[in-house]
Amino acid sequence: MFEFPAYVSIWGKAGRISFVALSLAILVFLLLPILVVMPLSFNAEPYFTYPMSGWSTRWYEEFFGSEEWTLALKNTLIVGFASTTLATVLGVLASLGLMNPKLKGSVWITGVLVSPMIVPVIITAVGVYFAFSPLGLTSSLLGLTLAHAALGVPFVVVTVTATLAGFNETLSRAGRSLGASPMRVFWQIKLPIIFPGVVSGGLFAFATSFDEVVVALFLTSADQRTVPRQMWSGIREQLSPTILAVATVLVALSTVLLVTLELLRRRTERLRGNAS
Repeated sequence: MFEFPAYVSIWGKAGRISFVALSLAILVFLLLPILVVMPLSFNAEPYFTYPMSGWSTRWYEEFFGSEEWTLALKNTLIVGFASTTLATVLGVLASLGLMNPKLKGSVWITGVLVSPMIVPVIITAVGVYFAFSPLGLTSSLLGLTLAHAALGVPFVVVTVTATLAGFNETLSRAGRSLGASPMRVFWQIKLPIIFPGVVSGGLFAFATSFDEVVVALFLTSADQRTVPRQMWSGIREQLSPTILAVATVLVALSTVLLVTLELLRRRTERLRGNAS
């Protein structure tokens, strides 16, 4: 199964195998609840029990055919894409400013920008509710979009700042020496290189918005329900296997996002290797 160099002792081999076995056991332990739930979404009967009496896609048909779930999915996608776009633009601009060597107090500014990642979501939700209430932004998708954008900005700032840390500023100076404007240098030189970091931050922001429920409970009404809030209401009011089908779709979407992030990470490493 594993190939070890000739100089590795028997104890080294045993330690290596034990470490891999323990890691796999922990991985299975963490994935076991998901692996148990996903087959139940194909249960032909409305029961959460094993063994299943048969296989059916009726709960997926109910998810994509129900007016309530369709409206929730539409609201989620609208808020997700809008908040991700806003968070990405603001996060990139903030990262460019933070990397300016002339900026004083960048550490404190960074702390403020990434604070939504640290502060408990319930505190953020209450603060946003009291801040948006006088402005009439509660019970609206606009208010939820702004709140989710604020939650997504820290992820963009972290990923883009990390990408900019490895950027060779000599390229920018070379472009300026050839007569290019700062905006043209950014669009044609800097942005293509840091683009994987920008996309990674945007994906994190989208995943945060797509899976967020606490802020949505404070800022949305029955007409602006998102998928996570609809799931929350379904669990409280009527436990249906449709929720398991929705959960399976969310897991599949999360898996696609993680694979995309890994591909972007490898592309970033290749670009850094070529630049060096």
